[in-house]
Amino acid sequence: MKILLLGGTGEARALAAALHPDVEVISSLAGRVPDPAMPVGEVRVGGFGGVDGMRRWLMDSAVDGVVDATHPFAATITAHAAQVCAELRLPHLVLARPAWPPGDAILVGSDTEAAKVITQQRFSRIFLTTGRSGTTAFRDVDAWFLIRAVTEPDAETLPARHELLLSRGPYHYEGELALLREHDIDALVTKNSGGDMTQPKLRAAATAGVAVVMVDRPPLPEGVRSVATVDEAQAWVRALR
Repeated sequence: MKILLLGGTGEARALAAALHPDVEVISSLAGRVPDPAMPVGEVRVGGFGGVDGMRRWLMDSAVDGVVDATHPFAATITAHAAQVCAELRLPHLVLARPAWPPGDAILVGSDTEAAKVITQQRFSRIFLTTGRSGTTAFRDVDAWFLIRAVTEPDAETLPARHELLLSRGPYHYEGELALLREHDIDALVTKNSGGDMTQPKLRAAATAGVAVVMVDRPPLPEGVRSVATVDEAQAWVRALR
């Protein structure tokens, strides 16, 4: 049995390891992160070339199913996979880690809405953790930003006043709390990525009295089947035999 695993997350790597070696898993990585953590088994790196490219790849590769374990905000690849698998009548599953409870966070639907909230609420020192592609919306916001990302954003997308912190989780509560206090942060902007790797920043923000502006997840494509755990995804794959 051969499975295409759309990966790049810790859950994807755990699933590849759980299925190895009795299921042939081809893990697909977008290739946007330098020196990524690599899963066991075969790996392909790079995009498919849109819906048509993915359709051709799946037909040529004769896989028996597709598991989408990409980041919860990787909406484009998730939509493409859902569309193509439906067209080809190919078994398809989304492994989506549970979202964080929003608590007292200000929920918004996009980075642009988050930037508007920052301006309206007159926050002045922002901890921005939406990734390298999430800085553009804040470029013209009159505030100071501590920007944390795995890879450096393009210079033209950055706000005028900022400090760049390049790092990769997991992060820990004590370190996150110290970071908020050291930089006198008054608002945290985050995507609702879910999972344990970056969740400590939310607990630290609650302790420090830092407001949280949380970008809600895009909805999954209509009709797709999803599970929340690696064990459930592994059981689904093995049931395809």
